[in-house]
Order: sequence, then C-alpha cells, then structure tokens
Amino acid sequence: MPTHTLWRSSEFHRRWLFTQAEHQFDFFQFTAPNPKGGFNDLDEHGQPLPGPSVRALHSTGRMVHCFAIGQLLGRPGAANLVDHGMNYLWNGHRDTKNGGYFWGVGDADVPDSSKQAYGHAFVLLAGSSAKIVGHPQADRLIADVTEVLLTQFWEKQHGLTSEEYAADWSKITDYRGQNSNMHLTEALMAAFEATHEHIYLDMAISIAEALIHRITAHNGWRLPEHFHSDWTMNNEYIGSQVFRPSGSTPGHWLEWTRLLLQLWCLSGKTHGWMVDCAKALFHQATIDGWDKEKGGFYYTVNWDGTPLIADRLWWPACEGIGAAAFLAELAPDPHYELWYQKIWNWTNSHLIEQTHKSWHPQLDSQLQPIHKFFTGRPDIYHALQACLIPLFPTTGSLTQVIPAAIT
Repeated sequence: MPTHTLWRSSEFHRRWLFTQAEHQFDFFQFTAPNPKGGFNDLDEHGQPLPGPSVRALHSTGRMVHCFAIGQLLGRPGAANLVDHGMNYLWNGHRDTKNGGYFWGVGDADVPDSSKQAYGHAFVLLAGSSAKIVGHPQADRLIADVTEVLLTQFWEKQHGLTSEEYAADWSKITDYRGQNSNMHLTEALMAAFEATHEHIYLDMAISIAEALIHRITAHNGWRLPEHFHSDWTMNNEYIGSQVFRPSGSTPGHWLEWTRLLLQLWCLSGKTHGWMVDCAKALFHQATIDGWDKEKGGFYYTVNWDGTPLIADRLWWPACEGIGAAAFLAELAPDPHYELWYQKIWNWTNSHLIEQTHKSWHPQLDSQLQPIHKFFTGRPDIYHALQACLIPLFPTTGSLTQVIPAAIT
C-alpha cells in the first residue's frame, strides 16, 4: 500500500481525529458534572436527562479516566472533572460500612447497592489514570479497590474474577462473565503502568490466558460471554441485552484484539500467542460480525456466526477502530489499514450526528437511529478512545503513551 494512503500518518487525518476528540470533550465537559456529585446522563443535545439522576459506578470511573486523558492533553478544565469524579467515587459510591463500591447511587439514596466486578474494574482504571495526572487521592483509591478485588472478587484457583454480590457481600448469583474480566484486564494494565507493581500485570496475563488462549481459541474464535461458577461455558444464558446479551458479541472480540496487543507489549513481547490470538479474533469479527451489505458490526451473533441481534451499537465500531490501529502498527499488513479506513468511513457516515457531533448509540438493522437500549447519549469513553488511540504509540494505555509523546 502506498505511503500516502496510510491515514494514521496523514496530517489531515490526524487533525480530523483531534477535532473529533475535541467534540467529545465539548459535549460532556460542561453539562455532565452533577452539582450533587458524580455525572449526569445527557440527552442528544448534551443536556442532563430529566428526572431523578442515578449515577452508575462504571460511568463515574470512565469519566475520571477520560478527563484524566484530557488533562494530559492540556485541555483547560479537565482536571476539575477528574477531581469531581474522584470525590464521588470515594464519598458517593464507596460503601463505608462493608467496603467496596455501590453500582448505582442517587442524590439521597443507593438505588442499586450491588457490588459488581464490572464497576470495580472502572474504579481501578479511574484511580490509575488519576495517579498518572498526580491526583492526591489516587493512591488511596487504588489501594482500597485493589484490596476489594483481591479479597472479594479474585478467584485464584481459576485466575479470573467472580461477578456480583449484595451490599453485605452475600452472593447474588453463581454467574461468571467475560465482560467484567475483560475490562479488569484493561484496568490492571493501567494499574501496572501507574504503580509498576507486577501483581497487576500477572493478573491481566492470567485473565487473558484463561479466557482467550484456553477457552476462545477452542471455540472457533467466537468469544464466550457467560459461564457457570466453575467457568464452564453457559451458552444458553440470557440476561440484560445491554450488559449480558445472549450469544457472542463481536465488539468484545475487537476489544480483546487491542488489549492482547497492549498486554503483549507490556509483558516484554514474550507471549507470542497474544499476537496470534489478536489476529484470529479480528479476523473472526470481520467475518462474522461485519454486515457485508450495509456495513457496521452486528451487536451479537449466534454460535454459527449468524446475526442474533442485528442492531449496530456505536461501541463495537469504536473498538474495531482501535483494534485495526493496533494491528496495523504492531503486525503491519495493508489489510488492517484497509479495515481501519473502512470502519471510520462507515462510522462517519452513520454514527456521528453532524449537528452536535455526538454519536448515535444504536442503529437498527436498516441503519436508522433508535432508542432501544439507551436514552440520550452514553458516556464519552468508547468514542474518545477511538479518536485518540490512532494518534499515539501502540505500546500502552493512552494515559501512559500521551505524556511520552507530547513532551
């Protein structure tokens, strides 16, 4: 492929990516902070949704992470949102009686007091990102959530994390899920980069080895999402369509593609299987997940690779962009650059709303925007990272590579 067709090296494309990232910061920075703590959910115009505000743990953690990225980039006001979110994680979400962090917190109560591994992963990510920008409460948060993860969630015999508990740490279900483990892998890598403590890297490798190298590699590269308590696959499971849909989710195959390549770099490029698995996951996602007629990634597929939920959500496209960018850099092949361009072309045509520059969260099978899983606009996390990952070295988390690249 001629050099001039490499978008990631094009000055114009890089300016375009920065502009798209600025749109994301602009949309969320000024109306998302809730004066009572945490962050509002926003409508398609960037205004707080009406009615009682319930702040989800993962959303609070993601906002801290994203505005720590903004602070590293030199965006005025970003540090204020990092501080706002860190205070709410500690004083709003944290359970001062039983330890851990509540999943959903309201203005005056706790409407969902469950303790979810998925949410705790984003507490660790938030604390790690805040440490990179020098937040004074970061070490305290990292130490606290690490202790909770190790004592309440981590199953050493499996090298994976359990899933969900009540406020008093009594068991809710025997469910085990890959999604929480995947995001914990992301957070563990960030924690390793921030603290240089190898326990985090060892845990990340353990999760990746179990879920991808041991399980998915023997399942036709279709990532199982749901498991029994002994970590045998539960392919008949049907839960929340947003967080636990039936079937397999190609967006997660793409997300793991990037995470495996990042983990390969962080672990000294000593685990060759990580690169092989990343390539195989990306290949299967583009074979099964991409609609060859209308474009875009199906939300879920059956175990024979046929579409199960044919709607298009915004975040699988975001993860496809990040995965293609990592592969194009670390496993150079024109194939990955072509996919990088293909996904961005489709995304710009169908997902990015041109008036407010926010992203439609869901399209139906005819690529028309719908409000089925979400009201308004979900948080900044996926879209922002899709815009920024291609701009920086593919050797670590954005919070790790940005400071080295801009100094």
